[in-house]
Amino acid sequence: MIQFSEEYECKADSKGRIMVPATLRAKLAPVLQDGLVLKRSIFQKCLEIYTMAAWEKEMKQVGKLNRFVKKNNDFIRQFTAGVRVVEIDASGRLSIPKNLMSFANIAKEVVLSESIDRIEVWDKQKYYDVLDEGADSFSDLAEDVMGGFELNDDEDGVS
Repeated sequence: MIQFSEEYECKADSKGRIMVPATLRAKLAPVLQDGLVLKRSIFQKCLEIYTMAAWEKEMKQVGKLNRFVKKNNDFIRQFTAGVRVVEIDASGRLSIPKNLMSFANIAKEVVLSESIDRIEVWDKQKYYDVLDEGADSFSDLAEDVMGGFELNDDEDGVS
């Protein structure tokens, strides 16, 4: 699976097309033939792009939910609302539907932020506002989230 960890600034045109930077297209090249999945983010007003493999893994987890539990059914509906299979065209552009552009308040300036197994699509100003809002408390957040891990140990037990 592709691991994402970079950030790119780009522009959206009036039709909602974003020119995907060549370095990101190259990284995605091995999986582009399968398509990409675009969806609303759960926690932020941004969009998320998944490779098809990452999306199938996510949906496998969601598919385990009992749909006869209302809370689960409501979650599935919200989680999959607006999901689109998308492609990067021959010119290197990704087209974002208007409803998703509106959800993420994307106008012209865009940030594509790689985030481990997905790529977040942000309005540039909103992205930097969110980063600035969390900057002061990031050290506390890092300690809360990562402080309990032994970071010297990898999955194979090698230090």
